[in-house]
Amino acid sequence: MDSPHPDVDHTLKRGLGLYDSTMIVAGSMIGSGIFIVSAESSRLIGAPGWLLLTWVVAGLLTITGALCCAELATMMPRAGGVYVFLREAYGPALGFSFGWTLFLVVQTGTIAAVAIAFARFLGVFVPAIAGDHYLIAPIIVLPGYALSLSSEQLVAILLIAFLTFLNTCGLRVGRIVQNSFTFTKTVALLGVMVIGLLCGWKSNCAAPAPSRNAASADRANVAPADAACRRGSDLPWGSQS
Repeated sequence: MDSPHPDVDHTLKRGLGLYDSTMIVAGSMIGSGIFIVSAESSRLIGAPGWLLLTWVVAGLLTITGALCCAELATMMPRAGGVYVFLREAYGPALGFSFGWTLFLVVQTGTIAAVAIAFARFLGVFVPAIAGDHYLIAPIIVLPGYALSLSSEQLVAILLIAFLTFLNTCGLRVGRIVQNSFTFTKTVALLGVMVIGLLCGWKSNCAAPAPSRNAASADRANVAPADAACRRGSDLPWGSQS
């Protein structure tokens, strides 16, 4: 059947250059959770050398994965990314399952966790933003489960809505937002590395090793958010702030 609008171009526009594509890949690999996970790791390890070694090993594993994806992308240069790779290798059923899992669980969970992390850090500067500052008090729905709305959750919701709106404004706006956030994260990460290399060798700069009870409590508090924040995926919504 002929298209009702024959003059309309329905193909995807190649509006991203090398720099933009590089920033997307870097932004998806450098998740905001790096600032949470590294802090927790340094408290548990208690030595900067081991933390640097962990980064080196993780970097090598990441480069290996990136080279594999680059090889697959050159073999199958089609829109879809990992979905295309899984579909061609294992069949359409697995590709279909991966696509919906990514949409319903992986990306949504990651976006929510990173938004909460942003709100939590913002609460350091604005004390009114806190997880225990309820706008809607907890309403018990089931035993052990309640619905509520805190100022921290409201900020996270507004952040997701705002970034989603920016991406609906077009490729140019989304590209600017993505590049800005990735540049900011990269500069901040480089700053952390420089400060660590300059000050980490001094004994008075090392974090004291926590007690076993304190370490267990810390892990219980940060583990759920860390698990999702480790991914920076960052990015159908423009960024992982």
